[in-house]
Amino acid sequence: MLPNDSQRPDPDALLAQVQAQEKKAARGRLRIYFGASAGVGKTYAMLAAARKLLADGQDLLVGVVETHGRQDTAAQLDGLPVLPLKAIEYRGKTLYEFDLDEALRRAPALILMDELAHSNVAGSRHPKRWQDVEELLAAGIDVLSTVNVQHLESLNDVVGGITGVRVAETLPDTVFDRADEVVLVDIPADELLRRLKQGKVYQPLQAERASQHFFRKGNLIALRELALRRTADRVQDDVQAYRVEKSINPVWKTGAALLACVGPHAGGEHVIRSTARLASQLNAEWHALYVETPRLQRLPASQRERILKTLKLAQDLGARTAIVPSADIAGAVVEYARSANISKVIVGRGRAGALARLWHAPPAARMASLAPDIDLIEVGLPPADAAPRRAAGEETEAPRRPSRHWRYILAAGASLATALASVPLQPYLDLANIAMLSLLTVVLVAVRLGRGPAALASLVGVASFDFIFVPPRFSFAVGDFQYVITFGVMLAVGLITGHLTAGLRFQARVASHREARARALYEFSRELSGVLQTEQIFDITKSAIERAFRARATLLLPDDEGSLQAPNGGEPLDIGIAQWAFDHAQAAGTGTDTLPASPIFYLPLIAPMRTRGVLALLPLDGAQRGRWLLVPEQRQHLDTFAALAAIALERVHYIDVAQGALLQMESERLRNSLLAALSHDLRTPLTSLVGLAESLALSKPALSPAQLDMARSLQSETVRMSALVANLLDMARIESGQVRLNLQWQALEEVVGSALRASGPQLQQHAVQTQLAPDLPLVRYDAVLIERVLCNLLENAAKYTPPGSTITVAAGVHGQFLQVTVADDGPGLPPGREEAIFEKFTRGERESNKPGVGLGLAICRAIVEAHGGTIHAQPHTPGQGAAIVFSLPLGTPPAPPEIERDDANDHETGKTS
Repeated sequence: MLPNDSQRPDPDALLAQVQAQEKKAARGRLRIYFGASAGVGKTYAMLAAARKLLADGQDLLVGVVETHGRQDTAAQLDGLPVLPLKAIEYRGKTLYEFDLDEALRRAPALILMDELAHSNVAGSRHPKRWQDVEELLAAGIDVLSTVNVQHLESLNDVVGGITGVRVAETLPDTVFDRADEVVLVDIPADELLRRLKQGKVYQPLQAERASQHFFRKGNLIALRELALRRTADRVQDDVQAYRVEKSINPVWKTGAALLACVGPHAGGEHVIRSTARLASQLNAEWHALYVETPRLQRLPASQRERILKTLKLAQDLGARTAIVPSADIAGAVVEYARSANISKVIVGRGRAGALARLWHAPPAARMASLAPDIDLIEVGLPPADAAPRRAAGEETEAPRRPSRHWRYILAAGASLATALASVPLQPYLDLANIAMLSLLTVVLVAVRLGRGPAALASLVGVASFDFIFVPPRFSFAVGDFQYVITFGVMLAVGLITGHLTAGLRFQARVASHREARARALYEFSRELSGVLQTEQIFDITKSAIERAFRARATLLLPDDEGSLQAPNGGEPLDIGIAQWAFDHAQAAGTGTDTLPASPIFYLPLIAPMRTRGVLALLPLDGAQRGRWLLVPEQRQHLDTFAALAAIALERVHYIDVAQGALLQMESERLRNSLLAALSHDLRTPLTSLVGLAESLALSKPALSPAQLDMARSLQSETVRMSALVANLLDMARIESGQVRLNLQWQALEEVVGSALRASGPQLQQHAVQTQLAPDLPLVRYDAVLIERVLCNLLENAAKYTPPGSTITVAAGVHGQFLQVTVADDGPGLPPGREEAIFEKFTRGERESNKPGVGLGLAICRAIVEAHGGTIHAQPHTPGQGAAIVFSLPLGTPPAPPEIERDDANDHETGKTS
């Protein structure tokens, strides 16, 4: 058994647990009904549970439930209180969404929220339904909801690769993991396909399409496996959380996790590879652990390097690696296994002889006695290592450093000096007190010089005490046998005291290193928390990295196109390696598997949204360059530094974005206000000028030819100026949201004809062709505004093409959209400006004598997007002119009234009313 102290719960952990429970008690509970795909019965199971709770007197409310036309699901809604949905106007349509404010006002004990990953319509308080649920939970309301496996963010691409369908509505895994309860709703693939054919999942036409694409049997089997595995992972986390909460120490063999023990001998790689193969066969996660004792800390450099490379190999093979400092190898392994609920420990076959086993039990035997509930698997020696105890060419012993010699010399000298200094004190002190002085010297030597010198100091102290103080003096002969017992006790106490003191010294040094790392992270995060400029992040990160890792650091940031920019001066960097690390979000350079010959280590700065740059480090320790990268704790420490720097860079970036957006919003608001004011003030006098110009041309007596030309020119210019002011006013009205669409189902041919008639004067010198498909369906749009779009496009085509050019208006159905194209055979658009021409006050020709202020296409885009469509310019092709294409959604036209069909039948049969 482990000591009782090791089984006591951590007081800090208990306090944090109590605080978390208090916070959780004030929060509602979330239960998720989880399934592999639509149709497995998640909503049905949720409603069935709600009906049972309602029968038990539970105060509940149905917030939103999607039945998808399933009669058995709809039947479960009967008798349940339903919250009315909230109507939201969106692009001229009325859509219905969950009414969050009303739900919070009514505050039921439980509310049902189907389809947790659903995206709310624009205008709702939150863009996602799970955010509505978070607010309900924060208000203390319990929630029942449903989720399919393809909606989990981490599995979205996996499901897309299996089914060929990538869903747009996703749910962060953290929401799923924080749920208080997950209920798996599962049926076999054949049963689901049978339900699909019976029309219990989708309507017949939709079910036929689904069975040919998403609902194939292989897809359903794979999705079912993903759902089962994700649920198993969730249950495993619940088991581990329960064990921690209840301070359960014994291992529960609910999983097949493995723990590989890495030792200082050459067979460690064999243990790692054997464990990796076993984990692959069991499809289980595995860990690799190295326990560093004070004795192992003094291993030669070659052996320490081999241990670190073995841990790196384990990490590359998919293991979680850890280095635990402890004087008790078996106790540390058992404690780690129990904390991670690992039931199988893999160790290498020991090499110690029979005498060594009698003197000191091997770690595997001690593990078996400490934890009889853990399975121990012993791996045999590799063939190349079974016969020789050391690999060829390996150092048998590290060259002794002078400092090690001097430590032993100082230890022996300290014991001799203590004995000699005690000689004048002999008349005043008993021999027992002089022996205590010798033991004090042993303790001091153990604190300052370590275990080995302390053992030597103990031997020298006993010998000096015998030679100088025990009669007969100045001889190693012993006159009284009692002194032999004294010598034995002194030697044993000295060795034990030195051993314990050296162990405490080792633990204190490890604690000091950990405290230094924690303090460095704290200071680094504190300094980054207040920075507002990228240059400050550069300076803080460089100085912190250089202090913590004894390496010169450089930050490389990308430009707008994603290319890293080389810094001015500093270390010579390989931009190619840095760019690879940035593009692939993986470390490269020294200590990695990618271009390890490079002396510089390149670490990508991965922030929550994207990779923000690369941290380049050049180790300063010469022969030991890059060795610290192999230490898992050091690498994790460096990764934490990089993550903090990346988050700081992302925060500064979004501060700049927010400031730019705020400035742009204020500029747009000011500009729109000016446009609206000018348009209103100029519209009335311009209308008067247009009328006066027309009256002047028709005045009596008739004007002379020269005067008539002047009058017509005046009329033309005033009409053009009035059109410009109308454009300005329309742009201001559209952007302010004051325009309401008058949507009607109508044919496109009518609005095309009216637009051609309205643009007749501008098209007089051009040939116009129409290519409208004969079977164009009815489309729901605002005829006045779409006519305005066509007029603007026709006027632009006439303005920027020479006389005699041909302008073509074409329309046809493309997928779920009606696509309209206005093309010409003129010089075409300037290359690269296909998107810029739709911006306000942007013209096709930057410097031109052609009239206009560059608002026509901006108005077109605003109108088309208000209809739920898109507009774009086709890329420039030499010799083919320009083409502007806009699309309108088709929708489903309403059926003709029944009375009209009855009248038609009466007319055919000759009946009259």
